[in-house]
Amino acid sequence: MARVAIHGLFETHLTVADLETSIAFYRDVVGLKPAHLTSERHAAFFWIGAPGQSMLGLWEAGSSPLTMRLHVAFTSTIDEILGAPARLKGAGIIPRGFRGEPVEEAVVIGWMPAISIYFHDPDGNLLEYLAMLPEEPKPDAGIIPYSAWRKG
Repeated sequence: MARVAIHGLFETHLTVADLETSIAFYRDVVGLKPAHLTSERHAAFFWIGAPGQSMLGLWEAGSSPLTMRLHVAFTSTIDEILGAPARLKGAGIIPRGFRGEPVEEAVVIGWMPAISIYFHDPDGNLLEYLAMLPEEPKPDAGIIPYSAWRKG
């Protein structure tokens, strides 16, 4: 099986007890630049270095059990990610979209914008291949299939 080329680690995620306190800490003490806040999911994202290079995601755990499965995202190229669903299927792995649903093509996260594909390792850990797209961010686009992104 031909592998998807990995060029680096794009993002990592942490659970936090209080999102607002952690936002202030990572912004004001650590010095990371805020990238995106998702209030309904109690999550905040920060760029590490220049926008589009690397990211830290913070997820508020609260007092109830955390249902979000954290994951590791590897940096790759747009072309590699476009070919990843077929490569994953060839290895007996189900390519997945942002919400964990089986997909036939990569998805685009409009606020970044980035193309990505998710999949699980043999232990059920969630992995992602991701590449930044050259277009301007479109936060209102949400998360859509790559073909829909290309149509505009």
